[in-house]
Amino acid sequence: MLKEVAEGVLVHESEFIQSNSVVVQGRDGVLLVDPGITVDEMAALANDLRELGQPVVAGFSTHPDWDHVLWHANFGDVPRYGTARCAASIQDLLSNVDWKARIAEGLPPEYAEDIPMDLLGLITGLPADTAQIPWDGPTVRIIEHQAHAPGHAALLIEERGVLVAGDMLSDILMPFLDLEVANPIEDYLAALRLFDSVADDVDAVIPGHGSVGGAEQLRARIKQDRAYVQALRDGGVTDDARVGPSATLDWLPDVHRWQLQRLAQREQNETPE
Repeated sequence: MLKEVAEGVLVHESEFIQSNSVVVQGRDGVLLVDPGITVDEMAALANDLRELGQPVVAGFSTHPDWDHVLWHANFGDVPRYGTARCAASIQDLLSNVDWKARIAEGLPPEYAEDIPMDLLGLITGLPADTAQIPWDGPTVRIIEHQAHAPGHAALLIEERGVLVAGDMLSDILMPFLDLEVANPIEDYLAALRLFDSVADDVDAVIPGHGSVGGAEQLRARIKQDRAYVQALRDGGVTDDARVGPSATLDWLPDVHRWQLQRLAQREQNETPE
């Protein structure tokens, strides 16, 4: 079911970790951001758009994680975009003959059979430093950063005051760092500063997973995520409820401990003897 969160901006929430697919209405159809997750959900979303008389005219993936590069044939054969780094990352994965097996290892078992793979990751990288999505609709500004995943992009729908955050600014998930890069802590804090810089222009924030929030929630989530990342940097003591005993998802405390361990190992390896 589609829910309008601002004029011409609608959200479909999946059962899988409250994953949000975002629909932005344009002149001749819609921009579809991060559609997912199961075959039935995407078919239902395509049907809802058909009933609204709103064909999909373009797609966008905020980052190369498997659950953000999905597609369904009923959406049509239209341009699907991502940043250059995002597209390069997923294309590198797809270049392996066993890419389906690699992705399958990380799929949630309860959904694995229902996730379509045939059109996964077939996105076109926009030229580096592209400022906005090329389509006939409201201006959608690309805010690229390097937190969480290569070439991650948030989208600011300027005329609607909506920030589509990708896998950031969630009320249910703490920050997941990209621990393969040189400076994961600083990259994440830099991304949060970018969000700070546009906060005055935002009336609604849509995370990749979790609840849609208003302007006050946006600022609160930036503050909460900054405190979490700084706690990781400074030794890991945090009172963040998302990784505490009342965590929405019982596996999040384990991910928190894993991030701490990986960061500690990195620091140990970088310390000269």
